[in-house]
Amino acid sequence: MIVKMLRVGLLQTNCYIVGCEDTKEGAIIDPGGDAKRILAEVKRLGLKIKYVINTHGHFDHTLANKEVVKATGASLAIHSADAPLLTKGGGALLFGVLGKASPPADTSLDEGEVVTLGKIELKVLHTPGHSPGSISLYSQEESVLFDGDVLFNMGVGRSDLPGGNYSVLMDSIRKLLALPDETTVYPGHGPATTIGNERRSNPFFSQR
Repeated sequence: MIVKMLRVGLLQTNCYIVGCEDTKEGAIIDPGGDAKRILAEVKRLGLKIKYVINTHGHFDHTLANKEVVKATGASLAIHSADAPLLTKGGGALLFGVLGKASPPADTSLDEGEVVTLGKIELKVLHTPGHSPGSISLYSQEESVLFDGDVLFNMGVGRSDLPGGNYSVLMDSIRKLLALPDETTVYPGHGPATTIGNERRSNPFFSQR
């Protein structure tokens, strides 16, 4: 499995370019800015982008949607509960940022659906709390999880933005912590971690 991370945009969001090594079919997860850098890396990797996926609808994960969708011809995918955020700037005005309106989603990713990239399968887990439509993408075979702003290395996502809910977020994280210890977690911000490391050491859970 190809996994390339780029920190992009105003909030240094982790954008992931993922793909199948054999078929070169790929996806861009959370293109939060710097479209030219993302597209240059896609070209370098030799990938054909099938999907542009937003783990949720906040602006720092969606600002480059329009450019990368136009350049790649990919299908834009998000959970239905966050789809309205795309055409409303993703809450950028709350931070004093003039957000770029994204195109509307082409595909809704709901709990249990599977995103197929060549020989790679990413299962959709609905993990709300940071936003109503936050999703995580899990590959059991590759032992990787892309979880947006739900679970971080030694931290958890915000729940104080519109549509957020701390109790719901904690339930979503418990759902993720049930995955195997060796699962690598690729979050929306900051360094990667593992499920086992977070279960043992994350201060939001380790002392409970």
